[in-house]
Amino acid sequence: MKIKLTNEAIRKYLEIEAPSFPKYVRQIINLANQNAQGTRPRVVGQLTDLIQEFTGKTIDEWEDWYLQRYPDAIENAKGKILSMLENMKDALNKIDDNMVNLWVRDLVIVQTFLGLKFQEAILKKAAEIKRANYRLSNKGDESKGIDGYIGDMPVSIKPDTYKTKKSLSEDINAKIIYYKKVKNGIEVDYAEIFD
Repeated sequence: MKIKLTNEAIRKYLEIEAPSFPKYVRQIINLANQNAQGTRPRVVGQLTDLIQEFTGKTIDEWEDWYLQRYPDAIENAKGKILSMLENMKDALNKIDDNMVNLWVRDLVIVQTFLGLKFQEAILKKAAEIKRANYRLSNKGDESKGIDGYIGDMPVSIKPDTYKTKKSLSEDINAKIIYYKKVKNGIEVDYAEIFD
């Protein structure tokens, strides 16, 4: 039998009262903390390790034990978060109709286009490095797994996870360029075309 215990239920069983926050406040503080990195291990300690070291039983014992080791952690985290909240308040006051319109357009139009059309940028960069021309493939080439050409060299552009798929029955007669999506773009491995 499986039973889900919500965070609220866990608090109830452990007799820990939940703080009450106005709507959206928890989300806003969480976002500010993510940006400020106020509760990172360098500020508050490695909590997953610390809770394993703790031998007490109650939340009051945990609080005493923790604060003996990190007496300034709560205050330091709070300071970082409050500073970021001030920055966010300033930014929020600058947001207007036009700025929201620009943000939505960038997400819906530009980011979607970039996300779907990055293959051409990969080909252009390879052509630039090789000092060659490039072209995207036609439908006939695409059916063979070819995404484009660098000079006369057919290339296929695949995610780096493609390397680990052992059971692929696909036979591509082209050099493969691998890419991996990273935080602010893509990381491209051109090793096969530059050997």
